[in-house]
Amino acid sequence: MYVISLDLGTSGFRSQLIDLEKKETVKTVITMGHPLPGGNVMDHLDFAINTGADVAHKLIIETVKEILRKLDVNPQEIKRIAVCGNPIQLSLFQNIEIRDLAYAGDNKKRSLGVKDVKRDARTFPANELFKGIFEMDNCEIIVPPAIKHEIGADALAMMLETDFIHQTEPCLVTDYGTNAEMALKIGDRIITASAAAGPAIEGQGIACGMLAGPGAISDVNSEGEWWRLTVLDDRMKPIKGPLVDPITGNCIEGCMVIPKGVTGTGVISTIALAIKEGLITKLPELPNGKLILGDSIIITNKDVEEVGKAIGAIRAAHMTLMVESGMKYEDLSYAYMSGATGTYVDANKARHIGSVPGFVPNIVQFGNTSLGLAKKIALDSSKLNEVIAIAKKIQADHLMMATSETFKDIYVCELATWQQGMPYDMYNQMLDMSDIPGFPKDLDKVQIEKRVYRDIDDIGYMGLDIVKDIGIILEAPVEKCILCHKCEKECPEDAVVIVEREGNRFANIDSQHCLGTSCKRCVTICPEQTMNHSLLKIKEKKNNN
Repeated sequence: MYVISLDLGTSGFRSQLIDLEKKETVKTVITMGHPLPGGNVMDHLDFAINTGADVAHKLIIETVKEILRKLDVNPQEIKRIAVCGNPIQLSLFQNIEIRDLAYAGDNKKRSLGVKDVKRDARTFPANELFKGIFEMDNCEIIVPPAIKHEIGADALAMMLETDFIHQTEPCLVTDYGTNAEMALKIGDRIITASAAAGPAIEGQGIACGMLAGPGAISDVNSEGEWWRLTVLDDRMKPIKGPLVDPITGNCIEGCMVIPKGVTGTGVISTIALAIKEGLITKLPELPNGKLILGDSIIITNKDVEEVGKAIGAIRAAHMTLMVESGMKYEDLSYAYMSGATGTYVDANKARHIGSVPGFVPNIVQFGNTSLGLAKKIALDSSKLNEVIAIAKKIQADHLMMATSETFKDIYVCELATWQQGMPYDMYNQMLDMSDIPGFPKDLDKVQIEKRVYRDIDDIGYMGLDIVKDIGIILEAPVEKCILCHKCEKECPEDAVVIVEREGNRFANIDSQHCLGTSCKRCVTICPEQTMNHSLLKIKEKKNNN
């Protein structure tokens, strides 16, 4: 018999097949994107509310089905699937109410007739979701509890799978991703928050970006007058990559693995190194407007701005947690980093560029904590009782960044720095005007401990398989379409195609590649205003994986 651990991440899904008797990982399957249109969790929530939770649920279930197919296991031999993720992803997966996650005020919820849903731990038959899709007659699905309705199993996982929950000194933990989950612990008090960092933090939304996967540039370091790239191999292990001239793009020395793109950590490393070596004297301006890391792998000024938005949001959220808690910055003793970005990023570069506080004396890097917790529960269902008990003990306050004036004031400074090159002195003056204490200077040296070298440390003896193209098409009628094809040309991801069938016209949208609410250029460019995303329905699944 086998069990499966499944992490429903905001930028993609991660899953592992585990031999229950031998307690060993057999295979890992990941997707290179999320099935719902959009670049962050709020885009996914907006899509589910405006297009329909039933459509969003079906997209997720179809994607999980493709993952199960890639795991290449007899459905009748699957005993258990443990699923981890944030409250929105888990709610859509289970097809339960999501509107309570969309609206912050009680008055607003009451006016809409929306009640908060208790997101307790659940164990239920797999066929409740997969009957007629991927039938698993002997399988149960386990979903860990949320701490509160807005603090989900993924946040619980980052606390439990690191040393955070047992730490006696003030500490900060962050699961880096498009929706960066974080928590600050001061004594017995835990304050949680999240920052909608956006897709750039994981390599999406930038010109040559990609999620962490084989062929991705995950780090960049100077070697003499050239730059040495670090590239992920087919087992997601960082290896020595090509030696390049970042100004001309000339390859000085090749390697066995040809880079295909660059992760968010690779871009962070590139920017940090460019600043250190004087190639960037004022953000976001690169020499000649670009740096070249390989054949068609180019970092542009626009990419620097996009990464700056993500890092700025995370830094502003970190500092807001400390300001709102009333603690002194200098009292922070540990910072825990989890997720793919938390694993592959050079922690020294991260702290100098702001994605982890530069003044914290101890940094510990972990891997995918969400998948790690799911794996433990999948192997031993009794672990769920321990998780439930710990979740009940955690007395967590939740700080909403969307309503925090402190966050807004700090984030304005971050944007001014990244987009206009605002000097450090002016940054501190603006903080002072908002009655926010100035930030300490970075420490010269800190203690960095890297617990794993891959975000998924054990990928199994059958290795890694990737769902590169989820291939689900969404379709909506466009009755007034004049076949100008402006929507197709305007789409930055080439996700839109207009088709004719039986005298009618439809917009076909690739769900994985559509940027959703954060874009909607196809809607605004249409001269007839006939594009309506709320009418989208699932059309078909392409057989090109």
